[in-house]
Amino acid sequence: MKVVIAGAGFGGLRLARELNNKNGFEVTLVDRFNYHQFQPLFYQVATAGLDASNISFPLRKVFHNSKNVRIRLANIERIDTEAKTVITDSGPIPYDTLVIATGAGTNFFGNKEIETHAFSMKSTVEALQIRHRLMENLEAAVTENDPDELQRLLNVVVVGGGATGVEVSGAIAEMKNYVLPKDYPELDFGNMNIYLVEGSGKVLSTMGAESSEQAARYLSKLGVTLLLNTQVAGYDGRNLSSKDGNSIPTATVIWAAGIRGHIPAGLENVLPQRGNRLPVDIYNRINGLENVFAVGDIALMPKEDYPNGHPQVAPVAMQQAENIAYNLNRILQGKGDLKSFEYKDKGSMATVGRNLAVVDIPKPKLHFGGFLAWLVWMALHLMLILGVKNRLFVFINWLYNYMTYDQSLRLIFREFHKEPAEA
Repeated sequence: MKVVIAGAGFGGLRLARELNNKNGFEVTLVDRFNYHQFQPLFYQVATAGLDASNISFPLRKVFHNSKNVRIRLANIERIDTEAKTVITDSGPIPYDTLVIATGAGTNFFGNKEIETHAFSMKSTVEALQIRHRLMENLEAAVTENDPDELQRLLNVVVVGGGATGVEVSGAIAEMKNYVLPKDYPELDFGNMNIYLVEGSGKVLSTMGAESSEQAARYLSKLGVTLLLNTQVAGYDGRNLSSKDGNSIPTATVIWAAGIRGHIPAGLENVLPQRGNRLPVDIYNRINGLENVFAVGDIALMPKEDYPNGHPQVAPVAMQQAENIAYNLNRILQGKGDLKSFEYKDKGSMATVGRNLAVVDIPKPKLHFGGFLAWLVWMALHLMLILGVKNRLFVFINWLYNYMTYDQSLRLIFREFHKEPAEA
């Protein structure tokens, strides 16, 4: 069976590893990057807590000893379901079974102005761009004499009160409290404002009420200004405006307010569902298509417990990938009784800062926060990172940061233009 997996995120990579060295399968893993990105820690790259290489792992290294998995670095241009071919910019790739694991990107809800000027954080490159902007703004602030422009350079706005928004705003607040005053003694960081803007009435709305309230207290303790029940109207690169008429002068807006599925071209006959997700059946097969599956953030499987689809988180993608691998084995063996997908929710968590995190466990129903939750959050994330070397470097960085209240990754890389040699 020729299996083509489109996307090497949590779902696509897990499926490839499940089929690795399995007899009867020829697997092609296609991605536009040659590395797997550990998305839960993008915010730490953006705030100079970790180096980009710490959370990125080369795909080819994962499959060094593989006899049947091959990597193709390419952009997918369209899917030809009639010819059973994935058309890429490096040539066509035929398939017997296709698994779409292209994930989701930032949802700007059609606001082109915000899309143009705000930063999203859905890739390692975007996280590095945020870090670069934060550092460049501070360097510019050192020599800025206009008080209004100085305030604009110091203000940081994060839009979206989910886990990403909470974590990145907390990390920036810790930089402001512990690190930046030592780097920039010329600046008064009492004037630096970090805003977290959320359209609903609470942060971490997908978690329990206790976690939401506790996270809000932690953020306030760190100095983050919460703007709840606030809808963003626009951002022109200088001022963020809200629908209630208020405005915040800022040179940095980080948009973490929603995600939208990446559907490859060629699937126009499939009607996208909420969040631009592909409708799938209980086996993750895309409705109306033969031998085409979808996994992870791109897939929407309405169920009684999840009428709007499962949460768009890594555990769902990985569990779906494992279920698809099991079913593909059944299909290869000619057995018709497939196993339907059932999500085993092991809980959710978010970290706000040093010794500050929240954890919800559904069975038995349990909530805890603070230092213990922070340790659990760190341990789980270390376990999920690919590669012993990466885990070691992340742990060393965390340990160093915890002991010194500092990081050593606040680097600005500028393009170097070589002067032409004289004749």
